[in-house]
Amino acid sequence: MSSKTARLFFIDAMRAWAILMMLQGHFVDGLLENSFRDPDSLIYTIWKYFRGITAPVFFTVSGFIFTYLLIRVPEGGFNNPRIKKGINRGLQLIIIGYLLRLNLFGLLNGKLYPSFFLVDVLHIIGLSILGIIGLYLLSSKLKNYVFPSLLLVTSCLLFSFEPVYSDWTFQILPDAFANYFTRTNGSVFTIIPWFGYTAIGGFFSYLFTYYKNSQSLYPAAISIAALGGILLIFYSSDMFLAVSSITGIQLFEAIASNNYLFIRLGDVLIAFAVFMFFRHFITSRTVLKIGQNTLSIYVIHFVILYGSFTGLGLYRFFYQSLSPAILIPAAITFMFVCSFLALFYSRNEDQIKQGIGTANTELRSKLEPWAVSTQRILKIAIYRILRILRLAKS
Repeated sequence: MSSKTARLFFIDAMRAWAILMMLQGHFVDGLLENSFRDPDSLIYTIWKYFRGITAPVFFTVSGFIFTYLLIRVPEGGFNNPRIKKGINRGLQLIIIGYLLRLNLFGLLNGKLYPSFFLVDVLHIIGLSILGIIGLYLLSSKLKNYVFPSLLLVTSCLLFSFEPVYSDWTFQILPDAFANYFTRTNGSVFTIIPWFGYTAIGGFFSYLFTYYKNSQSLYPAAISIAALGGILLIFYSSDMFLAVSSITGIQLFEAIASNNYLFIRLGDVLIAFAVFMFFRHFITSRTVLKIGQNTLSIYVIHFVILYGSFTGLGLYRFFYQSLSPAILIPAAITFMFVCSFLALFYSRNEDQIKQGIGTANTELRSKLEPWAVSTQRILKIAIYRILRILRLAKS
């Protein structure tokens, strides 16, 4: 593929839409006064439904992008350079996820609060990337269809058995590890079932790459995604009830009674269909840049909204206290500020890093004489103590 066609701009647009939806979703959910959370309000109901689409789209697109980059490389197995990059990226996301939950004041007092060990989006995406790499390596010496088959089967199993493991508390594990599997302690997301969306995104990516040279790729993909989404949203629950009635297996009835995973997958497919359909109209460089800088935007929004490191975020001062008249323009401003800061950092990343490096060098040069003097004084003090204890000769 040429460099011009290698990048899928509709995916960047989807990421931009998802991150902006996440920004306003977190802002509104945290700061809207409780009296306005009316389940009978059509506006609030529509907002809540679309807010629920954000995470599935984000996880699916993350799996799509990583797998797309992974399988484009001609080298296979451990020779694939994307393996090392993917491992580094996955670990980086997990580490950033923990850093964003770090409270510096508590750390200075020698404390790590329980909230530090809770699991969020970055932890799960990072671990999901490692999971995709594991499945890729496991199937690297087998037929080409094995890898996408493993991704599809993994997704289906995680979604289908959610009624079985949803109540498990994993008490046998330390909380730091249990938080990856259960929301009992307050984790926002868990690897099960959310790895299912990342895995299905990888499966979609494989299909997209396999048929990339077909002239009917987009017409077929749009039609299949739209039809599949409609079927999952409106008919999947009835299908599971019918299967349960025919087979007598209660698991299918349990899936139908809380069928949010498959319905949200239908929402994801509709989103894919819409963005693929309008791909020729989504040409704004700003929108595409937002989609390419979602990590920076996420970090910035976490610091401003939740008060990472200091605890002095908007949540602390305005938690569930704003009316829609104030909240709506504030949410728009919040999205603009987070996006602007992220794009500013992206444009000036080299200069910023160079400035930080220069500042560190100057600081070290100024502190070096003090460090040498301190080291000399410590050596003399330690030597004198050893002489007093008769552990050193005069």
